[in-house]
Amino acid sequence: MRRFSLWLRGKPLVADSMLAVALVLVDLATIGHKRNLLVYLVFAVIVPVPVIFRRKYPRTSAAVLLALAIVSTLVSRLIGEDLQVTALVAVGIALYTLVAYVGRREGLIYLGGLVVDAALTDLLLHESVLMTVAFLTLFYALCWTLAEFLGARHAYDTEVAARLAVADYDRERGAHEAVSAERTRIARELHDIVAHAVSVIVVQADGAKFALRSDPDAAEQALGTIAATGRDALRELRRTVALLRTEHAPEQLPQHGTAGLAKVVQMMRSAGLAVELEMTGELDDVAPEVSLGVHRIVQESLTNTFRHAGPAPKAWVRVHRRDADILVEVSDLGHGAGPLVGAVPEPDLAVRNGIAGSGLGLVGMRERVAVLGGALEAGRRPEGGWRVRATIPLVREVAE
Repeated sequence: MRRFSLWLRGKPLVADSMLAVALVLVDLATIGHKRNLLVYLVFAVIVPVPVIFRRKYPRTSAAVLLALAIVSTLVSRLIGEDLQVTALVAVGIALYTLVAYVGRREGLIYLGGLVVDAALTDLLLHESVLMTVAFLTLFYALCWTLAEFLGARHAYDTEVAARLAVADYDRERGAHEAVSAERTRIARELHDIVAHAVSVIVVQADGAKFALRSDPDAAEQALGTIAATGRDALRELRRTVALLRTEHAPEQLPQHGTAGLAKVVQMMRSAGLAVELEMTGELDDVAPEVSLGVHRIVQESLTNTFRHAGPAPKAWVRVHRRDADILVEVSDLGHGAGPLVGAVPEPDLAVRNGIAGSGLGLVGMRERVAVLGGALEAGRRPEGGWRVRATIPLVREVAE
C-alpha cells in the first residue's frame, strides 16, 4: 500500500479520477430510491467530473462545482427531489483543494459562495435552517482543517527538500574545493621536491662539464653531488607518492623541523653554496604544516640563490620562533652573475622573481605562506643581493 501511495502521489489525475469514480458509485448506491432516475443519473455522472481536474485547475474546477451545486439545487426544486448527495461532497472537496493548494484568500471567497448556495438551498427546498447550518459548519470546518494540515505538511516537505538540496550542493562544492586544494598542495609539494633537486643537478652538471678537463677532481665531486642529490630527491618523491596512495598515520608524515633544515643546508653546502644557519626558539614542536612550510621556503630560497646568485655566492638562513609566529629570512650576496661554476649568461631580475624559467618558485612560496595565513616579501637588498622574508603564524586565525 505504501508503494501504491507513493506511486499515486506523482500522478494526481489518476488519484483524482479514482476519487470521482468513488463519488459516482456513492450516487449509484442510492439510485434505487429515486423517482427521477434519468435526471439523478445525469447529475451523478456530471458533478464528479470537475473533481478529476481539481489539482491541475483548482480555481476552474471549484467554480464549476459551485455552479453545478447551484444548478442541482434549482433542479431539485423543480422535480421536488433532492439531488445534492454528491454535489455537497464535491464542493467540500473543492474548498479543501483551494485552501491546501491555492491559498486561504481563495478559500474564504469560495466559502462565501458556499454560504450563498446553502442559503439558496434552505430557501428553495425548505430544509431545517438549524440543522443545515450546524451540518455545513462542521463539514466545511472539517474540510478547512484538513486542508490546513495538508498545507502545513506540504510546506514542511518543501522546506526539507530545499534544505536537502542546499546541503547536497554545499557537500558537492566542499568536496570539489577539497579536491582542488589537495591538487594544489600535491603540485606544490612535487614542485618543491623536483625543482630543488633538478636545479642542483643542472648547475652541478654544467660545472662538471666545464671542469672535466681542467679540474677532474672538481668534476668528480660535482658528479658525486649529482648522484647524491638525485638519490635523495627520488627517495623523497617515492615517500610522497606512497603517502598519497595509502592511508597513513600522522607519525608517518615527513618531519621537517631543525633536523630537516640542517639537512637542506648541509646538502647545499655539499653542492658548493656557503650557507650560515641560525635557528632560535623551539622549532620541533610546531604544527606539521607550519614546519613543512618553513622547510620549503628555506629549500626554495637556497635553490634560487644557488642557481642565480653568481660565482662564489654566500647565503644566510635565519629561522626565529617568536611568541605568535615564525620568522624565516634567507638572504645572499649574489649579484645575478650566473651559477656557481660554468659559463652561464647572467639572469636578470625577472628570473629571481619567478617570471622566467618555470615561474613557480616565488609563486609557490607565496601560495604556501598564504595558505598558512602568513606574509612573504622578496626582493633585492639595499646593500646588494637578494632577500626572502616570511612570517608564518603558529596558529592560523579562521575568520568567522
